[in-house]
Amino acid sequence: MQTNTAIFDMDGLLIDSEPLWEEAATEVLQEYNIRLTMEQFHDTRGLRTEEWINHWFHYFKIGLEQIRPAVELTIQKAVEKIGDRGVAMPGVKEVLNLFRDHTFKIGLASSSPMEVIEVVIEKLNIRNYFQALTSAQFLNYGKPHPEVYLACATELSSIPAKCICFEDSFNGMIAAKAARMKCVVVPDKVLQNKLEWNAADLKLTSLTGFGEEELKQLLHSGMDNKS
Repeated sequence: MQTNTAIFDMDGLLIDSEPLWEEAATEVLQEYNIRLTMEQFHDTRGLRTEEWINHWFHYFKIGLEQIRPAVELTIQKAVEKIGDRGVAMPGVKEVLNLFRDHTFKIGLASSSPMEVIEVVIEKLNIRNYFQALTSAQFLNYGKPHPEVYLACATELSSIPAKCICFEDSFNGMIAAKAARMKCVVVPDKVLQNKLEWNAADLKLTSLTGFGEEELKQLLHSGMDNKS
């Protein structure tokens, strides 16, 4: 069976929301006198909000009873900021149209809560492209575990090995590869040169760089990374 499914991450890939998540998280963490470096933010991208807060609260020795209210406030702030200021990343509609034209099944697999997913797909007007919207929020594991990608493939009635995933984070790329799916990465421009992206099947600087030729190369399996 030929590859017939495309699954997309959301934050930082379809919508320029990572700075808004970081802004929301910074405001919440400041209430606990926590300030993260940009490298610390980058290293924990792709995690679920609860796991992200849990990680840093353990690191900075903040009482664990504070995790739940901090998670809820972070999500609330992110929903507001993304709803107000989130913008589509370049090439979103074009790549979705490409897969729809090739009659691919299309899914979304995000670490974000479903309420954030709903805000994004409405804001970008892309709901009609997707046959499955999967959040890791209530799954047993978040990225870098492959569960959210496997759950999305199941919802699409797709074989994982016949799926192409699109990611922007290292944790997301590991999740996609652990699910035995092909992975296209579109890293943040400040992270483009990291050697860790060599694990992907294809590396791009933007979704605008994915077209007929790139799809044809992926469908014929092994290929070199392309930047």
